[in-house]
Amino acid sequence: MKTSSPRFAAASVALLTAVVLATATVAQAPQATPSPQPAAKPPAEEHNHSHAAPTNLKVLPKNLTGDQVHEIMEGWEAALGAHCNTCHAPDPNNIGPNGRPRLNFADDSKPEKATARLMYRMTEDINKNYVSMVDNSGAAVTCGTCHRGHLGPEPFVAPDEHGPRPPQGSSPAIANPPQPK
Repeated sequence: MKTSSPRFAAASVALLTAVVLATATVAQAPQATPSPQPAAKPPAEEHNHSHAAPTNLKVLPKNLTGDQVHEIMEGWEAALGAHCNTCHAPDPNNIGPNGRPRLNFADDSKPEKATARLMYRMTEDINKNYVSMVDNSGAAVTCGTCHRGHLGPEPFVAPDEHGPRPPQGSSPAIANPPQPK
C-alpha cells in the first residue's frame, strides 16, 4: 500500500498544522475573571507571582496580560520540549539572585524567536484558511502536532506495505487508497 500521494501529503500537513494552531489559539483565549475568593496560602513548591506586562508582542494579541503570555509560553515549551532560553536571550545587566543573568523577553536577537513567530503565523494561517474549511475536522494544528515534545520534529516515515495500518476511524480515502494495477 503506498500512502505518499500528493493528496495524502497535503491532508497530513493540513491536519498537523490545524492541531498546532488550535492549541495555540486555545492557549491565547482570554481567561474569564474568577469571582473573588478568600486568598489561600499556596503550597511551598508553587510559584505565586504575577508576570510583568509584555512589551514586545508581534504575533500574539497586544492586550494579553503577562500571566496570559506566560501560560501560552509554557504550552509552547511543553509542545517543543524547550525552555525559555531557547528563544529568549540573557540580559547581562539584570542579574538574578542565583548570580546568573535573567532573560530579556523583549530582546529579538535570537533567531529562534523569529522562527517561533513564523511558525505561529503558519499554524494560524493553516487553521484559518485550511482546517476551518474541512467539514468536521474538529482538531486545529498546534506546535505539538509536529513537534510532539521535540524542538526539531522527527521526520514522518510512512509504513511499508506490510507495516502497521492507520488507526480505525481514519478517512476511508486515506486508510484504503486505490491499489496500483
